[in-house]
Amino acid sequence: MLIVQKYGGTSVGTLERIEAVAQRVIKTKNEGHDVAVIVSAMSGVTNQLIEQAEFFTKTPVGREMDVLLSSGERVTSALLAIALNAKGYAAIAFSGRGAGIVTDNFHTKARIVSIDPKSMQEALKQGKIVVVAGFQGISTAGEVTTLGRGGSDLSAVAVAGALNADLCEIYTDVDGVYTTDPRIEPKAKKLD
Repeated sequence: MLIVQKYGGTSVGTLERIEAVAQRVIKTKNEGHDVAVIVSAMSGVTNQLIEQAEFFTKTPVGREMDVLLSSGERVTSALLAIALNAKGYAAIAFSGRGAGIVTDNFHTKARIVSIDPKSMQEALKQGKIVVVAGFQGISTAGEVTTLGRGGSDLSAVAVAGALNADLCEIYTDVDGVYTTDPRIEPKAKKLD
């Protein structure tokens, strides 16, 4: 069975949490499954990068923002792959480009147009755990692009489809599901 697992920023928010994610991925691998993991940037990193850009201007160029913001997920994917390899489990980190994720040419809010899964499929055939930096891709013009907020979830579902995965699991560390984003709307209600 091929399982795609996606871990959000809070799930990979510290090195200890990345360690816990590695253990969960190893458990899945030890159950006999092939595993592809999509990761977000560590909690707070994207906001920190936006604040740093806005130190210079409130309206940074979209292309440069994509180059900047895509770095957060690449860091997380590399750290998780390093953790897995250190535990004796062959893992390989891919950027969006390395994973074959091709987008349109709209910076900061790109849409996926196709995924060429060959590199990921080859790594899975070799028994490796595939770790993909979510939220990003490469445009048809060859530029780094990001998918906007929630882009790592989108990456996970799209990669699962491209790989014909049997299951796509999306993990997040939150206290529940709300009617809307409680960080934006204080009257958001938690659903049962």
